[in-house]
Amino acid sequence: MEIRNLITFIRIAEVRNFSKAAEQLGYSQSAVTMQIKQLEKELHAQLFERIGRHVKLTQAGERLLPHALDILKAVSQAENIVREPGDISGKIRIGTCESYVISVLPHVIMELQEICPHVEVSTYTALVPDLFSMLRQNDIDILYFLDEKMYFPEWIKVSEQPENIYFVASADSPLAGEKQIPIERLLQEPLYLTEKGISYRNPMEQFLASKGYELHPFWEVGNTDVITRFLLQNRGISFLPEYVVRDYIKNGQLVVLDTECPDIVMWSQIVHHRHKLVTPQLQLCMELMMKYMGQSAYPANCHL
Repeated sequence: MEIRNLITFIRIAEVRNFSKAAEQLGYSQSAVTMQIKQLEKELHAQLFERIGRHVKLTQAGERLLPHALDILKAVSQAENIVREPGDISGKIRIGTCESYVISVLPHVIMELQEICPHVEVSTYTALVPDLFSMLRQNDIDILYFLDEKMYFPEWIKVSEQPENIYFVASADSPLAGEKQIPIERLLQEPLYLTEKGISYRNPMEQFLASKGYELHPFWEVGNTDVITRFLLQNRGISFLPEYVVRDYIKNGQLVVLDTECPDIVMWSQIVHHRHKLVTPQLQLCMELMMKYMGQSAYPANCHL
């Protein structure tokens, strides 16, 4: 039994498509088909059912999959047990949101580079539903996202942590010292928001709608770093995850506004596909993500 045939089998099980698996593995579709036929001949069992364009594991394929993953994991461990960490190589594809790319991932990537300088990392940003699709199609290896708690049977959730979402402003803002700021007063300020559809905007917009209010941002922009720059210049207010503005709050440049709005808590979550082979570089990357997402958040509605 050839290892490459097991790799092909696992990849097809991940993406449920022969041609997509061939494209990702760098084979022709005919080569992928031949590898599966060879594996099925050796095992005396059909591993996939093809229904139109869709591919589904047979019961025999379902039984084989966890063992195939164990075999490849053992092979990977054997190959890497004699390597120094600095010799580990390979690719890591991370699907995430732009705020993590700006605020959290740089720390992860810098430490990863120090430990494994030969690893290649790619990040892909999109709205959460699109990231889910990318994970299902094996277009990314790890999904690091912010949303309500979510679970799917095809996922393995590595970590989850609560993240407070705040209204924030410059320490020089006239709102900085006020208590229980009314919604009407809050919305008189120029509002800078991330794009509509970003997960943490929805709960606040739903609350405001229930009170008869609608958000009219002065500027919608996907880059939280740009929004932060405007806040630092005392140009208005925003509604952002605590991890985006943590450092500016610590040094007194920004403050969390005390409003009459309810506390909004979302969850940072790290997941990978249940059928994903977790390589040494992938394991290390997830451990570093957990290290840097593990910093404590400030209490809701506090002033620092």
